[in-house]
Amino acid sequence: MTIRWGLIGASTIAREWVIGAIRATGGEVVSVLSSNEARGKAYAAENNIAKAFSELDAFLADPDVDAVYISTTNELHRDQAIASAKAGKHILCEKPLALALADAHAMAAAAREAGVVLATNHHLRNAGTHIAMRDAIAAGSIGRPLAARVFHAVFLPPHLQGWRLDKPAAGGGVILDITVHDTDTLRFVLRQNPVEVTAFSQAGGMGKEGLEDAVMGVMRFESGLIAQFHDGFTTKYAETGFEVHGTDGSLIGRNVMTQKPVGTVTLRNDAGETELNPGNRNLYETGLEAFHRAISGKGAPSATAEDGIWSLATGLAVAEAASTGRAVKVETGL
Repeated sequence: MTIRWGLIGASTIAREWVIGAIRATGGEVVSVLSSNEARGKAYAAENNIAKAFSELDAFLADPDVDAVYISTTNELHRDQAIASAKAGKHILCEKPLALALADAHAMAAAAREAGVVLATNHHLRNAGTHIAMRDAIAAGSIGRPLAARVFHAVFLPPHLQGWRLDKPAAGGGVILDITVHDTDTLRFVLRQNPVEVTAFSQAGGMGKEGLEDAVMGVMRFESGLIAQFHDGFTTKYAETGFEVHGTDGSLIGRNVMTQKPVGTVTLRNDAGETELNPGNRNLYETGLEAFHRAISGKGAPSATAEDGIWSLATGLAVAEAASTGRAVKVETGL
């Protein structure tokens, strides 16, 4: 069955990554919604999309749409997702799901009531590098995991600046943009959940209106494992990485916190150093394949609504810890 998609938001991420992944996995992109009618029509023409809408109700009334991809600014996700669920459309929503936990729960409830799939677009858990790390830990290659480090400080390119740096009401700032990805990747690789966080945020000159453009902190997980993270929009020359250190070995991932299927993973233990072979599959294609299977009743999407709730709850806890200077428990309401 060909899944027919509508795009809610004429976004850069859809153009650069998601449209191609939908088509590569057997789906069809049939429509796009933009609040700016001229922009929507131009976007449709540029990306070979048949229909452009400027009103949500008309967009959702289209019987040719089976599923929607929501990539609007964060404050719009809740209402668009709930309306999509009520219209019987399956939903892939960008992270964070919403700006408040209650809103994310309302989105999940609407999807359950409508019998549609709601997934969160946490693409990093689809990386071959992170899957290889998860599998190595499960196989006991590093013994009991004790600590992790994520360095995900990058430079936000000019074409992605704007609301992320100057619109608090849209959910801007580095925590809800990047730290939520760290959280999901840690949960996926470690197969456990964070329970408490501490953090310091920074305004390094890019963020406006009081928004942070960098953050460092520590998450404590259920097993007692502690994970250090550094996220930023301001570091032009840093590399990204993900490390997990256990009682009997370490996993060292380099250049792995990225949309591209690149990076390396090294296992270090008594046997010496071994380079793992993570493959180079497109992250978004892996996620879209899982989503299409979930719609057909064959398994779950890569990152569920519940996964999105976990990353949002942790991001909100990090923001609170940074603003108050105290440790904050992660509470999801799940």
